[in-house]
Amino acid sequence: MTVFVGDDWAEEHHDVELLDDTGRRLGRARLPEGMGGMTRLHEMLAEHLDDTDVDSETGMLAAGAVVVGIETDRGPWVAALVAAGYEVFAINPLSAARYRERHSTSGAKSDPGDAHVLAEIVRLDRAHHRPVAGDSAQVEGLKMIARTHQSLVWDRTRHAQRLRQALREYFPAALDAIAAGRLELADPDALELLERAGGPDRAARLSRSTIAAILKKSRRRDVDARAEQIQTALRAPALRQPPALESAYAVVAGTQIRLLLGIIAQLPALEEVLGEGFGRHPDAEIYTSQPGLGVILGARVLAEFGDDPHRYRDAKSRKNYAGTSPITRASGRRTVVLARYARNKRLGDAVHQWAFCALTNSPGARAYYDELRSRKVGHHAALRQLGNRLVGILHGCLKTRTTYNETTAWAHRFTAAA
Repeated sequence: MTVFVGDDWAEEHHDVELLDDTGRRLGRARLPEGMGGMTRLHEMLAEHLDDTDVDSETGMLAAGAVVVGIETDRGPWVAALVAAGYEVFAINPLSAARYRERHSTSGAKSDPGDAHVLAEIVRLDRAHHRPVAGDSAQVEGLKMIARTHQSLVWDRTRHAQRLRQALREYFPAALDAIAAGRLELADPDALELLERAGGPDRAARLSRSTIAAILKKSRRRDVDARAEQIQTALRAPALRQPPALESAYAVVAGTQIRLLLGIIAQLPALEEVLGEGFGRHPDAEIYTSQPGLGVILGARVLAEFGDDPHRYRDAKSRKNYAGTSPITRASGRRTVVLARYARNKRLGDAVHQWAFCALTNSPGARAYYDELRSRKVGHHAALRQLGNRLVGILHGCLKTRTTYNETTAWAHRFTAAA
């Protein structure tokens, strides 16, 4: 007999319900988070399992004897479920909400009721859901570092945009000076310059030697000319805010500058750890052989795809998970092809960047992109289609355990063009 478990988790407890093959309730309980709760769950399941549910050769629980539905795929609780030999399905909360409407149209909701819905999902429709991936601990650790690095990169962009907005409101000459010095707002020397400047009055008093020293620290070229251009921009006449408002904006800008400097200081250390972990993975050579994938971006793509060899049935499954394959909506005579937005957004961002980087590293990728653009396909849509093709190529390389080959990857397109 297979026991189906619905687990509605919260920070401090888990509501669980056990069902048999026919949907008869075998048990229900609220278990505390941690070792005590997990032990109690094992005891509840043991009451309904016998010797036939144990593999005689391995002594472990037979495959499919216990099937668990839960709305998360990470954390020590999920790791313990997988380690116990249970088949665990991570159910999307949106899917669970839609299933709930099958059992009640009144809109009523409770934690025990959600546990029942999750148990019914894995009992009746588990074939339509993806079990928790069997990725190695190595790649799970790599994913944590890669996601932290990616989040900091996004935070850097977010704080840079806030800083830009604050400067535009009270100190637009600072933005002009950054542009005159051919710097980017999030560059460390640009941030140090802005921190030294503080506001319009202090900025106008900055000497050329001070500006030049900041530029030299970052090993900029043509330092004297740049310092002169920056100083000229900072001393140019400009409209001003009232002193009280100007002081308030200066505090806001200073806060954003210090946050940016802190983020930028942490990125190299994360990149070093990420590169070391990626280099030790057996798939690293295949990933870095792909055009446009370096160590950091390759580590991010590997971490998000995982290394479970049985997770993706075919290239289409991998493309669907990456969000690069389109969806079709057809009704009557109307058919619309749209981008897939229900996806792993971190992986989608990485693949989009991968496709852009491949344009300068692969003649085949460049030719495919140019062909799409000649058909009036937009830049981002063309990159999405190129990314879809690159994901398929990566899947083939991983399946055959071979590195990327430009001729093999694009020969079919060159032959068709000829």
